[in-house]
Amino acid sequence: QVHLVESGGGLVQPGGSLRLSCAASGSRFNIYPRGWYRQAPGKQRELVAIIGSAGSTNYADSVRDRFTISSNNAKNTVYLQMNSLKSEDTGVYYCKQGKSWGQGTQVTVSS
Repeated sequence: QVHLVESGGGLVQPGGSLRLSCAASGSRFNIYPRGWYRQAPGKQRELVAIIGSAGSTNYADSVRDRFTISSNNAKNTVYLQMNSLKSEDTGVYYCKQGKSWGQGTQVTVSS
């Protein structure tokens, strides 16, 4: 069973940046695809960004050109660089690898 731990969330002003990390343990293998999801209050969880084993990426339209997903196989960690943050980016961000989910990290964008 893969264990995922997210970090890097917090409170940031609109226009600011945050970098989320998701470290995986419990597996000898690098599991793909790896994705970031988010859930805003009162809304369903949605896909934000996903990366495949060959480095291919895909983004939700709402974050394209602002967010960047990347992965480090040596550290078994996936990252989400979030720039030009907006209030609508507020929510709990979860990483997923295979069928495993992290516990989530809160991102709040507010002035």
